[in-house]
Amino acid sequence: MALNYGGTCFTFGKPIVNFAPMLHQKILSPPLIQRSFWALVILRAFFNAVIPLMDQTEARYGNIARIMAETGEWIILQVDYGVPFWAKPPLSTWASAASLWLFGVNEFFVRLPYLLVCVGLALWIKRYADKDDPNPYLLPLILLTIPEFFLHAGVVSTDVFLTLSITLVMLSFWEALQTGAKKYWGYLFFAGMGLGLLAKGPIVVLLTLPPLGLWCLWTKNLTKAFRTAPWLGGIPLLLLISLPWYFWAEKRAPGFIDYFIVGEHFNRFFNAEWKGDLYGFPKQQPLGIIWLFLVGFSLPWFGVLFRFVKNQYKTLLKNDWVAFLLFWLLWTPLFFTTSKSLIHPYILPVIPPLALLIYQGRNEVKRLQPYLYIALGIPLVLLIVYSSGLMDNVLKDNTDKYLVEQTPDKLYTLDAPKYSTAFYTQGKIEQITQQTLDSILGQTVSFGVLLNHKTWQNLPLELQAQLEKVDQNKKRGLYRPIAK
Repeated sequence: MALNYGGTCFTFGKPIVNFAPMLHQKILSPPLIQRSFWALVILRAFFNAVIPLMDQTEARYGNIARIMAETGEWIILQVDYGVPFWAKPPLSTWASAASLWLFGVNEFFVRLPYLLVCVGLALWIKRYADKDDPNPYLLPLILLTIPEFFLHAGVVSTDVFLTLSITLVMLSFWEALQTGAKKYWGYLFFAGMGLGLLAKGPIVVLLTLPPLGLWCLWTKNLTKAFRTAPWLGGIPLLLLISLPWYFWAEKRAPGFIDYFIVGEHFNRFFNAEWKGDLYGFPKQQPLGIIWLFLVGFSLPWFGVLFRFVKNQYKTLLKNDWVAFLLFWLLWTPLFFTTSKSLIHPYILPVIPPLALLIYQGRNEVKRLQPYLYIALGIPLVLLIVYSSGLMDNVLKDNTDKYLVEQTPDKLYTLDAPKYSTAFYTQGKIEQITQQTLDSILGQTVSFGVLLNHKTWQNLPLELQAQLEKVDQNKKRGLYRPIAK
């Protein structure tokens, strides 16, 4: 079983179909493709630095990482000081917290690990470009310009590290079965499983073993896969990577295993109205919407894949590499087709095989340039929109950063603080009662108070008369005492 990256694809030594022998279309010059890739990385880094953390999800994970870096509590994730967060394992939080601890608390550094992982994945899959391809950076550029992938290169979430783990599992499995493969690929397969358990939990098993098993059955490689796997060393490696944290988390915060395994994995999947969710909200999505997410968040490149499948459907599954990518790509959306409780980041783990398939089918379209220009144009349009100020209100309405920045002194709130407020005040915002607000208004100390609009409307008129509005967004207003 040898994979030829230089044009002709082989299935266990037998040439099946020639997908990329000659570039019958002139593409951009290799230096320009490479510069475009790195320019896009710089653009994503710019967005990471200037776009504030958005409430709720991203700011929540960012604040959890901030608390971890501040308190030095690296075992129990905390959604607030002393309040454990049971919804997710720690791998992505460890990465963000380490970055904040090293470089300081701001949105760029809390997002830095996700940018590095995405760039690393793009450079890693460059090894699967054809050896005679004059544009080896075309494959990484395709991956980075898929909107779902570009988006998550700057979002604080668990999905990027799950994607890293799944990609490590899948490609290590493929490499381990190649003729003359190095033994470390088999161990990297188990290491990827262990990291996946720390990234998002047992879902890594459900999203990798079934497509691998189906591919082995299709290609009659099940026996070879079992014989190749280093079971005696691999399983202990997997357990060594993942189990210690689960053990200590349950010991330090009893109830974690029940909530995380039973609640987050079974109740969330099968019950869109699950009432036990402590951190999120019920999601009522139409059945099968995962497929719309896959197509919509991979445009315009999905058009290349469509042409590839349309033109080569008779031979696709006869090529082991293409079949491997198709099983990898299709399993996750099939798995989530019957679930109503999902969001678009669930497709992120299948974006790498999608990019690899698009690369394989690049010669099935007469001209690749339009797809490339549109894909590169989407981030440029975002830059233009951001620079024009058209996004200002949207950003302002979904974060408290701009309100917090206008309060150099003490900041209070009568409502539960938002995650972005906690992040940008570094936890120094204080929730007080209306009676406490009444008492401190008579003091000379300068302070600000964040109030939900409904809370402001319900304040007694005598309190409202002592406060002036400094600024507001769609949800909250910033007030200060009126100078006497």
